[in-house]
Amino acid sequence: MKAEYDHSKLKSHKNPYTSKLKRPVTIRLSDDVVEYFKAMAEDAGGPYQSLINLYLRDCLAHNRKVQIKWPQAT
Repeated sequence: MKAEYDHSKLKSHKNPYTSKLKRPVTIRLSDDVVEYFKAMAEDAGGPYQSLINLYLRDCLAHNRKVQIKWPQAT
């Protein structure tokens, strides 16, 4: 193995996985919701953000719709 390698001749190319990367977003969640997912993630042994993403992905996969009636403005 060489002590040093010449990387100056390497060609750069696009990362083929960039389309699959997650996009960072800012979202406001209630403290109890965050604590709920943090506790579940701790039991599962993973980060809570990933657990929230998995839950939302499951909703997407099963085409779940939220049934909410927003209060009318008076």
